[in-house]
Amino acid sequence: MTLEILTADTLVPLRHGFFTRRGGASSGIFAGLNCGAGSSDQSATVRMNRARVAESMAVAPEALVTIHQTHSADVVTLDAPPDPDTPRPEGDGLVTATPGLALGILTADCQPVLFADAQAQVIGAAHAGWRGALDGVLENTLDAMVQLGAARARIRAVIGPCISQRAYEVGQEFLETFLDADAQNTRFFINGDAGKYQFDLVGFGLDRLRAAGVAEAAWIGHCTYEDPARFYSYRRSVHEGQADYGRLISVIRL
Repeated sequence: MTLEILTADTLVPLRHGFFTRRGGASSGIFAGLNCGAGSSDQSATVRMNRARVAESMAVAPEALVTIHQTHSADVVTLDAPPDPDTPRPEGDGLVTATPGLALGILTADCQPVLFADAQAQVIGAAHAGWRGALDGVLENTLDAMVQLGAARARIRAVIGPCISQRAYEVGQEFLETFLDADAQNTRFFINGDAGKYQFDLVGFGLDRLRAAGVAEAAWIGHCTYEDPARFYSYRRSVHEGQADYGRLISVIRL
């Protein structure tokens, strides 16, 4: 099966893709394009999946760079692929101005965000779950791009497939964490069932990006939780009692 790659006109002409799970070599609960080396999937199969992604992006496998994501606000600036014999850099944002590098972000409900200043030839990618987004990973990624010569007023950002508000049930403590940061964050919550709330992760991400002064911010659409044929979902795996879950990859390159 061929790979299914979602793209956004906003990021054209830069080569990019939000990859669905279709077209990979993994089987069982990971069936499809699982690119998560941190999963319990077979390592050789994950490498094969990543090689297919690299080929589709017209880069060598070693030029498809991902980092050890930690739900932080830390950003890594790259001018070459990391040394494969050393531990992967830790963080949740990546930026580069080096042609031939492809920046990859792994997700399974969190927001994968791809950034581009086509004029300056600077790109970025961020893993923005609720914690990273609240702590500033999106703004820090923009700051790192500016340090490489990008301009906020030219940067375009697109959020890929992630969990939607109707599927993201949270409790009182979660709500209070956001209200402690900013009382205005109440607008990203609606009442749910049994004293729970539904959190708008996408709306929160878009608001942070727009407040940071980007030229354009958009969501590509697609809820990871609600479409098991196309997307992996951590929350769905928990609800279904699965032992593990696959990771989607989103990539941008110069």
